[in-house]
Amino acid sequence: MYVACNRFRVIPDHTAEFEAMWLNRESHLHEVDGFRTFHLLRGPAAEDHVLYSSFTLWASREAFEGWTRSEQFRRAHAGAGGSKPTTIGPPQFEGFEVLQTIGAAATAG
Repeated sequence: MYVACNRFRVIPDHTAEFEAMWLNRESHLHEVDGFRTFHLLRGPAAEDHVLYSSFTLWASREAFEGWTRSEQFRRAHAGAGGSKPTTIGPPQFEGFEVLQTIGAAATAG
């Protein structure tokens, strides 16, 4: 498993615009082999930004890298950078190989 994250420092007055851009777009992720799950995360606010992260889980690093070279990736990112800036600087990418996974125990019900 492979985790791909992008951290965004969003300008406080542009959080609604940033969220709408993500929530209303077609990601095309479900069309790509090896995709498992996606989460858009909102974190703490600082004086000059609100922290957001996109969190994507993949079957492997190779599956993620295939996504970045795919037509689906190009379509999902076609409008990126075309509007006024909502962030302080570019996103910061962080990629991780999964070493351990612990799931919740099933409960009898």
